[in-house]
Amino acid sequence: MLLSLGLIFADQYTDRLKPLRAFLSIFVYPVQYIANAPNQLVNSISGNLDRYQQLLSENKALKSKELVNDVKLLKFSALEAENIRLRSLLDSSFKLGEQFLISELMSVSLAPYEHVVTVNKGSRFGVYGGQAVLDAKGIVGQVKQALPLSSQIILITDPNHATPVQLNRNGLQTIALGTGRLNQLNLPFLPNNADIKKGDLLITSGLGGVFPQGYPVAVVESIVEQPGKPFAVIKARPTAALNASREFLIVWNSDQVVPLQPLESDKNAE
Repeated sequence: MLLSLGLIFADQYTDRLKPLRAFLSIFVYPVQYIANAPNQLVNSISGNLDRYQQLLSENKALKSKELVNDVKLLKFSALEAENIRLRSLLDSSFKLGEQFLISELMSVSLAPYEHVVTVNKGSRFGVYGGQAVLDAKGIVGQVKQALPLSSQIILITDPNHATPVQLNRNGLQTIALGTGRLNQLNLPFLPNNADIKKGDLLITSGLGGVFPQGYPVAVVESIVEQPGKPFAVIKARPTAALNASREFLIVWNSDQVVPLQPLESDKNAE
C-alpha cells in the first residue's frame, strides 16, 4: 500500500515516472486494443446498417420521385401533342373562313360497320343536325343528332353516308360513298372514260347544302376500268385522320354567330 501511495504521489507531482509509463504503454496497448475491439466492431456494424437503411430510404424516395417526374413528362407530352392538334384546327378554321366550334371526342360506337362517334358539344351550344364536321386535314362527317350536352357524328366512311364531291383539278362532280372502312371511300358513279387520275384531290362540291364547298374529303387511290360496264371501280382514301383525331371542328354554313355559351332557352328550360 505504501508503495502504491508512493508511486501515485511520484506520478502526480514529479516527472520521473513518465519514461516508465511510456515503456509500459507498449505492452498495455495490445490489451487495450483487444479489449476495445468488440465495441468498435459493434459500432462499425451499427453504423454500416444505419447508412444502409438510409441509402435504401433515399433510393426508394428517389425512385418514387423519378416515377412522378416520368408521369409528369408523359402528361406534358400529351399536352404538347394536344396543343399542336388544336393549333392545327385553328389554322384550318382561319383558312376556311367559316364559323366553327371545337369539340372533343367522348365515345365511339361499337356497332359493326356503324361509324358514329359522340362529341362533347350539343344543342346548348347551338349545334344542330346536319352540320359539317372536320379535323385539321379534312371532312370527318356531319352531325347526325344534336343532344343537349353532346352530339352524334356520322363519319363519311359509314356505309349509309354519301358525300357530294368534285375533283379539285377539273371540277368533275360525283358522290363518295362510305364503305365501312375508315381508310376507304367508293366513287361508284364515274364512267370508264372519266377524267380522273390517281392522286387527284376530292373536295366538297357544296351540293345538297350540308357541306360548304371546298373542304378536302379524300385522295384517289386506285382506278380500275371495267370494259363492258358503265362505271369504273374507283377507291379513295379520306384525308381526315378518322382513326386518330380527338378534336373536331363543328362548322356553321351560315351567317349565324356561333354561341360560346349555352343558349338562353336552355337556361330558362332548366
